[in-house]
Amino acid sequence: MLAGKRVTLIIGGGIAAYKCLDLIRQLRRAGAEVIPVITRAGTEFVTPLSVAALAGTQVYQNLFDLKDEAEMGHIQLSRAADLLVVAPATADMMAKMAGGHADDLATTLLLATDKPVLIAPAMNLRMWTHAATQRNLAQLRADGVAVVGPNSGDMACGEYGPGRMAEPDEILAAIAARLGTGPLAGKRVLVTSGPTHEPIDPVRYIANRSSGAQGTALAAALRDLGAEVVFVTGPATVPPPDGVHLHRVETAGEMLLAVEAALPVDAAVFAAAVADWRVENDVAQKIKKNAHALPEIKLSENPDILKTVCAHAKRPRLVVGFAAETENVIAHATAKRQRKGCDWIVANDVSPATGIMGGANNTVHLISEAGHEDWPSLPKQEVARRLAARIAEALA
Repeated sequence: MLAGKRVTLIIGGGIAAYKCLDLIRQLRRAGAEVIPVITRAGTEFVTPLSVAALAGTQVYQNLFDLKDEAEMGHIQLSRAADLLVVAPATADMMAKMAGGHADDLATTLLLATDKPVLIAPAMNLRMWTHAATQRNLAQLRADGVAVVGPNSGDMACGEYGPGRMAEPDEILAAIAARLGTGPLAGKRVLVTSGPTHEPIDPVRYIANRSSGAQGTALAAALRDLGAEVVFVTGPATVPPPDGVHLHRVETAGEMLLAVEAALPVDAAVFAAAVADWRVENDVAQKIKKNAHALPEIKLSENPDILKTVCAHAKRPRLVVGFAAETENVIAHATAKRQRKGCDWIVANDVSPATGIMGGANNTVHLISEAGHEDWPSLPKQEVARRLAARIAEALA
């Protein structure tokens, strides 16, 4: 899928640099030509010889190498590829990029290039969450730098949390998406995510216990496969992904309007936990506690977004719903698929004991006309990647 593309891979100084050896292998298998650049710190983790052997070409290391300057100067090198990829992008490298430093070959190339840049951050979780790193990340995004990862997991230092570099297949997908060559390139996909908040009064509301993590991960996975993603999200507790068309909503009614405005799309995935009911008699002022009587709250049914889109004149080719159940998961979800008219249902058990709502993992069952598949417990990012791959197959 990357035939004829040239990728400059800048290998930074972190333990995750070893993953770049597999990334080079995957890039070449996908048809790309790899131009490897390694920092001085990067050579502490992988050798230039191993990188050169896998890339099939010389490795660039030094800014003031006269032979390289005579044959291909740093300006030419900065523009020789279709995309520059920094992996691992350490906290130091991100800081230098955000500040416009150019004190070695890698940073000089990044400052001199006129080509798109993708970074795969990797560092200790405290470094990743530090205010300085987050400021640098915001600046890089504002400068147009694309970001893949980091993931959460065990660290080489023994800690657990966000900061693990994305896996080579994730980086490969992000490269393909950035170059417009992924399996979903040219496809437009709608994803809904998060809860909805249905107001009771200005300070109280009805909602579901959804963080929006699964829908957000799915939008990112579809984006990484090259799709143009329209992301309609309620007030989730996780930040939205980069590189999507973001529409923030509060209520089910607002979500339906945003969804209909996004049509037509090739596929739609309804991962949002939409409140089934809204308050019919919501008021403009805060309801005061009354010692003699409880307030009367009248409920009415919210619009059924999934069913509406399934019956819509602009119905997508593929419509995927989600079913959060606490009992008889397969039976209830199968009935929901038939009742709504969607192609697939992604069902899971969200009983409190599972820890799925607000947790890092998910255990899902993919239900279609052909029956159901039981997936093992996986990180939500991996569930998203698997589902995105299945969507790509269905739309191929």
